Amino acid sequence: MSEIRVGLVGYGTAGAFFHAPLIHATPGLTLAAVVTRNPDRQAEVAGKYGAAGVPDVEELWERCDLVVVASPNATHVTTAVAALAQGKPVVVDKPLARTSEEARDLVRVARERDLMLTVFQNRRWDGDFRTVRRLVDEGRLGDVLRFESRFERWRPVPKGGWRESSGADEGGGLLYDLGSHLIDQALQLFGPAVEVYCESDVRREGVAGDDDTFIALTHAGGVRSHLWAGSLAGQLGPRFRVLGSAGAYLKYGMDVQEERLRAGFPPDSPGFGDDEESRWGLLGTDDDRRPLRTEPGAYLDFYRGVERALREGTPPPVDPESAVAALSVIEAARLSATQRIVVHLG
Repeated sequence: MSEIRVGLVGYGTAGAFFHAPLIHATPGLTLAAVVTRNPDRQAEVAGKYGAAGVPDVEELWERCDLVVVASPNATHVTTAVAALAQGKPVVVDKPLARTSEEARDLVRVARERDLMLTVFQNRRWDGDFRTVRRLVDEGRLGDVLRFESRFERWRPVPKGGWRESSGADEGGGLLYDLGSHLIDQALQLFGPAVEVYCESDVRREGVAGDDDTFIALTHAGGVRSHLWAGSLAGQLGPRFRVLGSAGAYLKYGMDVQEERLRAGFPPDSPGFGDDEESRWGLLGTDDDRRPLRTEPGAYLDFYRGVERALREGTPPPVDPESAVAALSVIEAARLSATQRIVVHLG
């Protein structure tokens, strides 16, 4: 293959602002076709990427070598299974599925067909998360005791769309949306969770999915993770606060890459993932703390990893089994919030 032709299913927020520009900027990949019934979006993908806009997935199979699923969460599994049945490797936006059982079945199908399956957990390549990971790996915080992580917004008026109008059974709400990232990051840093506690509420009128959620995890190694996702945070808390026996790391503000993608900056432009110095986090203690340069964000590394996996047979950038583990935690969180209990995982 001189160029790996990519078929993208869905051109909403995920498809338009994340997948399409990242695919377009990755050497060796070309965006060949996009499934969208909207005539304006069809014209946009043709003008920006030279891609064909097609009305349904059946028109993708002859046009692409790789399928990227960025449609609503409830359609992830059926679309991915259809693509695998056509002999196509698949990238699925998070969450991989609505349940861990669905996800396991999907992983099994991909394995049986010897096809790549991976999950777009792009927040593993956030600059601030990469910074935390380096600090943990290097032991610069000592023994990590507590990990606090937030994705908060001030959005008192719902903006609409399926994420807010769909309930949890359809993969709607913040637990499946931002919670997928929060849980994934915690598991990547500190390993499996053995206890899960969750408080989850619908605070705004006209919203079906949770919009105010807190998750507490106890990891097998003893670290406790406290995770927040909310749409009614009038004053935002720190993005990360990591407390260790040798000091702490405190960071405010979101990773810059989403903001720049939404503004139309090419993801392969110089400095695309660089954090401004004024937004660097603080490392140390109240008696001795200093700014720490944020690691550059690197969303492009995900699709570079996909390209290598297809050409060279290297492991995919995200092991789908890790997405199964995260979904098991999401299910435990739902049970905890409903029954007001701590759920113990095996």
